[in-house]
Amino acid sequence: MCTVCFDSEILSIPAWIHDLESFRRWVSSEEAPEKSPVFFLAGEIWIDMSKEQIFSHLRLKQEFFQVLGSLAKRRLIGKFFPDGLLLTNQVADLSGNPDGTFVSNAGFREGRVELIEGAESGHVELDGSPDMVLEVVSDSSEEKDTQILRDLYWKAGIREYWLVDARGERLEFNILRRTSRGYSVTTKVGGWMKSVVFGQSFRLTRRVDELGHPEFTLRAR
Repeated sequence: MCTVCFDSEILSIPAWIHDLESFRRWVSSEEAPEKSPVFFLAGEIWIDMSKEQIFSHLRLKQEFFQVLGSLAKRRLIGKFFPDGLLLTNQVADLSGNPDGTFVSNAGFREGRVELIEGAESGHVELDGSPDMVLEVVSDSSEEKDTQILRDLYWKAGIREYWLVDARGERLEFNILRRTSRGYSVTTKVGGWMKSVVFGQSFRLTRRVDELGHPEFTLRAR
């Protein structure tokens, strides 16, 4: 089993973690890191101990949280969960913390996902196939987000994979639609992409504010 860590921080991985179920027990325990994203990727443990970039990651995620969370609540179509959610899919041998997750009301009703209760109280995990997941690419997560998770999220039956990369001069935002052979990039029309999951088109733009900081805007129509 491979363990990946970043920066100079040291994290001990228990030797008894050998499969998906033992990983799930570990991440639900006090031994697991509280804030660092942790994934079980079909037999490998991936842990990001690096710091999130303020603008190209934190502020960008915040824009998606606000727009998609408000849209889901206003239209009563489902629930959008920000980062921190533990998502597990046993078919894909996958468990981890996406940057964002959306589950439609139909997904809950039809049992495509199950809310897992914690040992003490409340729900602490989502098991199954949500309708959509979001990942924002960073230097430390590029291979995971663009290659490994693209394959595993498809195997998990997730209908749309939203992938965003704001690290360079060119802002990259793609909605990947699930097909029988893998994910297909949604065609852009004037910068807009249609989401089947949300039933609307979306466009992401970036400008520089009066302080010289990048400002992101996600529009829906």
